[in-house]
Amino acid sequence: MPFIALGIGVALAALDQLFKFLIVSNFELGQTRQFIPGILNLTYVRNEGVAFGMFAGMQWVFIVLTTVMLAAIIFYMFKKRPESRFFYIIVGMIIGGGVGNLIDRILNSYVVDYLSLTFFPPVCNFADYVIVVGVILLAVWLLFFSDKAEKKEKGSE
Repeated sequence: MPFIALGIGVALAALDQLFKFLIVSNFELGQTRQFIPGILNLTYVRNEGVAFGMFAGMQWVFIVLTTVMLAAIIFYMFKKRPESRFFYIIVGMIIGGGVGNLIDRILNSYVVDYLSLTFFPPVCNFADYVIVVGVILLAVWLLFFSDKAEKKEKGSE
């Protein structure tokens, strides 16, 4: 199962990089186009920080922290090997989003952002949303499902 999570992560990171390539290839920096009128615009910006552009110019810190977090998640996944398929999908999402943004930070020293919801001002990218959804689902799994999975694993031993 851990390899399935890694496969999901690779697929999501590749999709993220494809979206970013399409934006960079077809937009001028700062350009906005309506995608879904009244809901979603595509706006090409460069984020040299983290969420909302905070801590700009500290790319090496973000690269190290992201690498450590990804390594810890992957280590846990292979060491503990939870039986929940849901867990591996979630972890694959977090890995994919983390790797997608890590590639940008290493290659460009910034992250390409382009998704602008009309009701949520910051411009984000696919990887950001994949990470956020993955973390929310991980919290749900930890709160409601991980104990059941542990009891099931202990009961089968």
